Amino acid sequence: AEIEATDKSGKEAIIVTEIPYQVNKARLIEKIAELVKDKKIEGITELRDESDKEGMRIVIELRRGENAEVVLNNLYQQTQMESVFGINTVALVDGQPKILNLRELLDAFIRHRREVVTRRTVFELRKAREKAHLLEGLAVALSNIDPVIELIKASPSGAEAKAKLLDKGWKPGDVLQMLERAGGENAARPDGLEEQYGLREDLYYLSPEQAQAILDLRLQKLTGLEREKLISDYQELLEQIAELLKILGNPERLMEVIREELQAVREEYADERRSEIVASRQDFSMEDLIAEETVVVTLSNGGYAKMQPIDTYRAQKRGGRGKSTGQLKDEDYVEHLLVAGTHDTLLLFTDAGKVFWLRTFELPQGGRASRGKPIVNLLPALGNEERITAILRLDAEMVRQQKAGGEEDVADADDAADVIEDEVDSEVEGEAEAVTDTVPGPFIFMATSSGIVKRTALANFARPRSSGLIAVKLQEGEHLVNVAITQGHEDIMLVARNGKAVRFHQSKVRVMSRLARGVRGIKLAEGVDVISLIVPEEDGQILTASEHGYGKRTPLTDYPTKGRGGQGVIAMVINERNGELVGATQVFGEEDIMLISNQGTLVRTGVNQVSTSGRNTQGVRLIRLADGEALCGLATIPELEGVEEEEGEDGEVLEGEVTPEAPESDASDDAEE
Repeated sequence: AEIEATDKSGKEAIIVTEIPYQVNKARLIEKIAELVKDKKIEGITELRDESDKEGMRIVIELRRGENAEVVLNNLYQQTQMESVFGINTVALVDGQPKILNLRELLDAFIRHRREVVTRRTVFELRKAREKAHLLEGLAVALSNIDPVIELIKASPSGAEAKAKLLDKGWKPGDVLQMLERAGGENAARPDGLEEQYGLREDLYYLSPEQAQAILDLRLQKLTGLEREKLISDYQELLEQIAELLKILGNPERLMEVIREELQAVREEYADERRSEIVASRQDFSMEDLIAEETVVVTLSNGGYAKMQPIDTYRAQKRGGRGKSTGQLKDEDYVEHLLVAGTHDTLLLFTDAGKVFWLRTFELPQGGRASRGKPIVNLLPALGNEERITAILRLDAEMVRQQKAGGEEDVADADDAADVIEDEVDSEVEGEAEAVTDTVPGPFIFMATSSGIVKRTALANFARPRSSGLIAVKLQEGEHLVNVAITQGHEDIMLVARNGKAVRFHQSKVRVMSRLARGVRGIKLAEGVDVISLIVPEEDGQILTASEHGYGKRTPLTDYPTKGRGGQGVIAMVINERNGELVGATQVFGEEDIMLISNQGTLVRTGVNQVSTSGRNTQGVRLIRLADGEALCGLATIPELEGVEEEEGEDGEVLEGEVTPEAPESDASDDAEE
């Protein structure tokens, strides 16, 4: 089957042009329709038979955004679009009939080829030695040609001449050197030759066969050319014998001969295969069928989730109008946005303190105009009033570390929450002591809206459940703000809606169980909540954004590391112009950021377009907002290559823009309440 794009925008179709042997086309179509009706295969919107005299053509149209490879794999598994024919692999092994698998068949064939090549080599070696033995005798005679001729002339008969040739020891001449190069004195010695013949005490004693060959030698063989040819033939036989001995004595050389002969057969007789050899589809997982690519994952406030290719958005100059992320329902807006790989694992944390697992490729793919799919359809165990408040991305390496760590033996049932003690302490800033870690990382660090933080080993989340797991114990009115992966040595930053931020080392927070409550990370005034959790990195900057569309970058070095539990220092001036702080994230200067409004407008712009200023400043305009529109969040996108940049309003001074050099605040940069 092939996958083609249809004339209908955004839709694909599976085109079936051939079916397996003995499969009835009509019954196959009926089976597919039955599976679609029973909802065992989803994503198919239309099924029709367009076969004609030119050939078979079954068209299976898919819903917009459906992954055609996944649907096709389901068709292969649940219908006769893919059939298996068994073969009877009975063979004689050592004279006994056995049923062999493919590997055993190959092993038996290789053993057979070893035996055949070995026996053939032994036969060729015997014949080569017999021939070389005769040539060896002739070579000795040529080296002693004058004494040999005199001996034959003086003999009254051939029998007496043969006897005299056998009795006398002859100088070996060049024969000795050639034998040494071929592997020794016995290189060309035939099996069964008596010990009295051959080289002995630096003399060569002819065998009866050699003596007879000398007597049968014609006089024309004594010419110079014939003598050279005889020596050359003898030398070639010695080289052949040396190669045959190498094959018999070296298993690797034996396998080389087998490979060379098989390759020769392939080159002479091979033609194009009638059938294609591919990996079994049963060996494919869902992940194997999904191309690895970077996507933008969005989840709206109304609970609609989707993913979009990262190149859907073009970078804009600061102050651009932006593009919509989707046709959201009235009063709905994008609440969560992150960049992930299609093979990544998403941990989705809810306002009830539970966590669910979801693979990125399980999300529906849609364009900017689509709303996506309700998250409750992807997570059936999600409660009616339960909402996703934080999403954590795990790449393949993080998942490997997670599984390698195992999971501690803790109560997993929801009703176990009543046995968990409230671990929130009342320590004030500077009094929390560092705790030595006894649990290996990595960790999941969590922060709640009320300023509570908790550190839990990632291994505690190694066993996904469709019903979800408790991630943190929350109190009424409290929700989870964000989570982050840490290794145990990093600092932690919490940023509050009132523009305050606190930075402390995570060793101030001991490792807790998955069901624990946590400890205080920042002291908040009444009505103020935490909006961001950040893990600072070297050379990083904190980008803050307010609800009226203003923002700035501030070096991390401007934020001092202190104890946890304090009120924090000023991160951004909060006033009527800026409004409350709605987002804070860490940047490094070369990334892009995405700004989201509560009306679904999204602007993607480079971080280097945002001015850098100190903590106690108001920032510059990041996004133009319509009346009644407010910025509700921001997300960071890693540095991308090949992104087309859309020009903004060059040269225009944006209304109300404040430069970093002119902060409108009387507060000191080091001020802390």
